[in-house]
Amino acid sequence: MSDNPVFERIKQEVTDNEVVLYMKGTPVFPQCGFSAAVVQILTEVGVKFKGVDVLMDPSLRDSIKQYSDWPTIPQLYVKGEFTGGCDIIREMYEAGELQQLLTEKGVEKVSS
Repeated sequence: MSDNPVFERIKQEVTDNEVVLYMKGTPVFPQCGFSAAVVQILTEVGVKFKGVDVLMDPSLRDSIKQYSDWPTIPQLYVKGEFTGGCDIIREMYEAGELQQLLTEKGVEKVSS
């Protein structure tokens, strides 16, 4: 990648957690509609995920875009792989592809 120290932090986060959402705000209090939409989808499919608030750290906010080579936030990572932003996640969810991907990757469901 590069010698950006924040990349190491991102890599660690997406490695240590099955599902990570880089977003504006928190899962409980999203700060933008796109982040809120992805939180809602993840809650709907019933997976446990870690929300990371990029608004708290400007260097993270810039670095995550470089790390994924994706210009917008939110960004969803599943098992260490960049999966997409809001529109892609919404389309995958509506087509049943997100649920299929999560199942194929063996992502743990939240016990109800």
